[in-house]
Amino acid sequence: MARPTTLKDHFRETRLFSSRAMVALVFTIALMLVLVARLVDLQVIKHATYTVLSDQNRVHIAALPPTRGLIFDRNGVLLAQNLPSYSLQIVPEQVDDVDATIARLRQLIAITDDDERRFRKRYKSSRRFKPITLRTRLSDQEVARFAVNRHRFPGVDIAARLYRHYPQGRLAVHALGYVGRINERELQNIDTSNYEGTDFIGKTGIEKFYEDILHGEVGVQQVETNAQGRTLRVLEQTPPVPGLNLHLTLDADLQRIAEQALVEERGAVVAIDPRDGSVLVLASMPGFDPNLFVGGIDGKTYRALRDSPDQPLFNRALRGRYPPGSTLKPFIGLAGLEYGVVEPDASIYCPGWYMLDGDDHKYRDWKKSGHGPVDLNRSMVESCDVYYYDLALTLGIDRLSSFLEPFGFNDLTGIDTSGELAGLVPSREWKRRAKREPWYPGETLITGIGQGFNLVTPLALASATATLSTYGQHLRPRLVAATEDPYSGEVVDFPVVSNIAIAAEDHANWQYIIKTMIESVHSPRGTARRIGKDAPYTIAGKTGTAQVFGIKQDEEYVEEDIEKRLRDHALFIAFAPAHDPRIAVAVIVENGGSGGAVAAPIARKVMDAWLLDKGHLADAATAGDTP
Repeated sequence: MARPTTLKDHFRETRLFSSRAMVALVFTIALMLVLVARLVDLQVIKHATYTVLSDQNRVHIAALPPTRGLIFDRNGVLLAQNLPSYSLQIVPEQVDDVDATIARLRQLIAITDDDERRFRKRYKSSRRFKPITLRTRLSDQEVARFAVNRHRFPGVDIAARLYRHYPQGRLAVHALGYVGRINERELQNIDTSNYEGTDFIGKTGIEKFYEDILHGEVGVQQVETNAQGRTLRVLEQTPPVPGLNLHLTLDADLQRIAEQALVEERGAVVAIDPRDGSVLVLASMPGFDPNLFVGGIDGKTYRALRDSPDQPLFNRALRGRYPPGSTLKPFIGLAGLEYGVVEPDASIYCPGWYMLDGDDHKYRDWKKSGHGPVDLNRSMVESCDVYYYDLALTLGIDRLSSFLEPFGFNDLTGIDTSGELAGLVPSREWKRRAKREPWYPGETLITGIGQGFNLVTPLALASATATLSTYGQHLRPRLVAATEDPYSGEVVDFPVVSNIAIAAEDHANWQYIIKTMIESVHSPRGTARRIGKDAPYTIAGKTGTAQVFGIKQDEEYVEEDIEKRLRDHALFIAFAPAHDPRIAVAVIVENGGSGGAVAAPIARKVMDAWLLDKGHLADAATAGDTP
């Protein structure tokens, strides 16, 4: 039996299709409206916001650190330069796990515990989007090894930087200073925007004092990067302004001679040109290699320097405060003449000791048997203590302190470097303020021979010696002679700065004291006669010794029986040629004993090098004179 045939309902199918098509159209239109609304929101309403976000995705702003200025000596010898180096850097916000990243980096690159500790200190105080240096001075092998594995370390990259290098090593380290990593305290005091991309700052010496001049000004560049962070092109750039070069007054050859002369000792040598205050030598020994500090010194090496009994980190030239000893006698003698309390030919008798009226304490002379009858000339030539005990008592502490202070013994010299300390000229007011005690006559006596409360730095002693050599022309010591623009080559000289000049009552008094200092060196009886022998120029000088500890009345000082570090300090001051000085020198050798035997020969080497080897004797007015 055949099935019945079903006829199609075309009308019904057409109506069903039309309704379905209408629903699809409405749904499509609704989706299109949503899409259009979203596009309007993104492209119109929030256009500014997403434009900024888009630019941030492809455009990065990078700091361009300036090139630090170079430092030269007076003859163009390079003392501080910049060398290229590669640093390993991490951008914290681009790293998921910093600890794990550092652990994996250790498998490729040698990273010490000190490197990691410094990184973590910076990590705590830095903003997360800024790169932080983990390692500096990568070798070529380490750079290549990381480049191959860079895809494994998102947020880690290698940056090419210039780092500070001191090609002369230890030479003049206490004058130059050094740069080191910026610490948290320094971050609070600097313009951080000008130090973007810079890890180092001057820590001591000239590097610190002239930081603003040496550093320069940071630049900025906008770069377009791809998704991996690699630079595609530079969009805009403001170049950095490099720091200015410095030309110092120091003479590297002379500095080396002074340091070599002190190499077995602890002490300082300062040499100044009296005509303009230029510091020719600023030596403090022992020293250290400043290059150790540039990339970050390791703890073991730093502790060895810090804890060394020889104190190589201590700048003796600027911060060492020593009793001036007998080097103060020319100034005390000049005070006696200027105040008119002493006649040059008047003598006193020296039995080897001095006593105050009503006091049985004996103030001893260095010569146990005494000097016999002594006038001002002989007192200086033979360095008679008894004469200056008596002269100091006659002058009184008030006139002594007021006369010595203008020479700079009690103040900072104002030298253009960091870390200087002031000396001390004692007075009644000072003792009442500092000790809350009255002043005693016995303290006046020992002040007259540069002992007691007297303290002076080698720099201040050299500056005072230069002032004495020029009859009171008191010039501020200076280390920088000029700046130089590395681009234009323009040189700007620094002016000579005068401190308050010392008014001389009578130039004949100054001439007399200088004459006695000449005889101290060139007379057969002089305490510095060892260096005056066969000298081709005239030297005016004065030896000195400074006690490290006191000796009881019934005891005798025997150098050989005393531990080296408890022996007297050896001192010497001089200027030459005596009547037209080109150099003034102060030498202090800690625990050196005799100023004439130990300190004076060092000064002679420095003066010979400057006047003879460097040819500065030829232009002196006394070039033809011989002692």
